[in-house]
Amino acid sequence: MELTKMDVVALRKALDRREISAVELTTYYLDRIAKLNPELNAFITVPRAEALQMAAAADRRIAAQENVSALTGIPVAIKDNICTKGIRTTCASRLLADFYPIYDATVVARLKEAGAVLIGKTNLDEFAMGSATQYSFYGVTRNPWDRDRSAGGSSGGSAAAVAAGMAPLALGSDTGGSIRQPAAFCGIWGLKPTYGRVSRYGLVPYAPSFDQIGPLASSGRDLFLLFQAIAGYDSLDPTSLPGQAGMDGELSRSIRGLRVGLPREFFGAGLDTGLKERVLAVARVLAEAGCELVELSLPSVAYAAATYYLLAYAEASSSMARYDGVRFGSREEADQGIAGMMTAPRQGLGLEVKRRILLGTYFLSPGCYEEYYRQAQKVRAWMKQDFAAAYRCCDLLLTPTTAAPAFRFAEEARDERALLLTEQYTVAANLTGFPALSFPCGRINHLPVGAQLMGPAGTETLLIRVAMAYAERA
Repeated sequence: MELTKMDVVALRKALDRREISAVELTTYYLDRIAKLNPELNAFITVPRAEALQMAAAADRRIAAQENVSALTGIPVAIKDNICTKGIRTTCASRLLADFYPIYDATVVARLKEAGAVLIGKTNLDEFAMGSATQYSFYGVTRNPWDRDRSAGGSSGGSAAAVAAGMAPLALGSDTGGSIRQPAAFCGIWGLKPTYGRVSRYGLVPYAPSFDQIGPLASSGRDLFLLFQAIAGYDSLDPTSLPGQAGMDGELSRSIRGLRVGLPREFFGAGLDTGLKERVLAVARVLAEAGCELVELSLPSVAYAAATYYLLAYAEASSSMARYDGVRFGSREEADQGIAGMMTAPRQGLGLEVKRRILLGTYFLSPGCYEEYYRQAQKVRAWMKQDFAAAYRCCDLLLTPTTAAPAFRFAEEARDERALLLTEQYTVAANLTGFPALSFPCGRINHLPVGAQLMGPAGTETLLIRVAMAYAERA
């Protein structure tokens, strides 16, 4: 029984038929982590004892046939900026190296309620501020397809863990593409839900009006099962929306008659020629399945990257104010008085986080607020209107997820601007709050690449259904 080749539905059947126990399944994945993680560095913390305890509890539920869900006994990796009670949550920062939350994030609580096994905390760019999982205090995460290349970021650890078969499912967070870009680089599926569809309670914030927790998986159905488990209203999150994920049967409905938009701005200069051909091949497959292709323009997209960086950095400046050595962070320097309190967070943060805080503080300063921050908010409002208008003439949009396959670390180190531009195809979904899905659409040489589907609010199930229809025909 090759467990890494089995999807969650197959694992569920094997568990229910007692062909394998949850403890055996968890042990298998823990052993794979022990074998592969020294090279890939996808995990920061692996709580083996706690994971086996959860697996044993899942076995008891299965034996009694009480409260057995689709995820009971299934291992799930958790990005290390999502709080886990009693399990270290570092945000890949030296500053939180010894932070053990006293509560679970809502998504973690829901996974525990479903009987899932939390197998480990995955690596990320420090405080999710990056696009390559190379700004981690715990070292870079490497792409399972090519160890010299990035797994993407900031959810690179989660994506690499799923792609390498160290976990069948994982949670990440997406502020400007941090689920979808690593999913594309690693050849798996990644979903950024509608803003408010999944609770942010217990997610360590980077830019709160952008951040969303979402699932990563090796298939569309697995992705949907994890999304179902975590989605829904949460009174602990003031931005939470009412409603649940769609019913499982919706995934099998026909896609005939759907209008698929191809925005010109996503297929222009800077896009790898081979990747463009593969995304257009996806469009042809969807057309053969009965979809109508619609060419359109989204002029606001030209300003998306600049608007995102400005607003996200501004929010980061505010979010990071809590790391003052009193509420969070080191207390040794803080105990030395005001001077110590001022130096404590500075000594614990990496250079990239400091850079974003400084830029965000500058954008919010009295001399720059009107010229930069307020103008960016106006562009964001325009972008929401632009996309809303597009969704009146089409049901969803098809674009590349990234401009090119995964890059080599050495290449991007020489070009910081190129590193930032890796988010140019993904940030629009965060600025508008609409859902977006990355799914595999082939390879360039040996490297996987991804296509992206975006839709109106609440259309996560539709996006997954369309991508699955493509995957079945490709």
